[in-house]
Amino acid sequence: MLSPLPIVERSILVFSTWAVLGFLGLGLLLEGLTRDSVTLSSLGVGGIVFAFVVHIVINGVFDTGFSPGETALGIGAYGLLGLVFVIGAITGETTTADFYSGLIFFGVLALGFLTYLFTRHGLRGAFSRFHVKPASLGEGA
Repeated sequence: MLSPLPIVERSILVFSTWAVLGFLGLGLLLEGLTRDSVTLSSLGVGGIVFAFVVHIVINGVFDTGFSPGETALGIGAYGLLGLVFVIGAITGETTTADFYSGLIFFGVLALGFLTYLFTRHGLRGAFSRFHVKPASLGEGA
């Protein structure tokens, strides 16, 4: 078992990464949405993806995966932002540039998530992470 010191160091590195790269990417994304600039918002998406890649590298250095809290935060934020995007698109409050920026954002994040699963667990392992065999079927079913 790891001593508490590497866990604290990993937490500080992850927090620092998202505080700098993640918020910079978010700021560029929001500025691009404000100015109706798909290019600027795409740079923001790139910053967020870069923060995610650095987080994966940190996990590799410390030989860990994502903590349950990090996973819940990521999936929850993705779902909430997706809901806001869909509501904005349905109500007609989004401009064309905002719509394309949102599609790029969610498409790149979904592709990145699938790429992470496939490279970390392989095709069969990635499917097994979501497919749960009911215990009532037994081993022979």
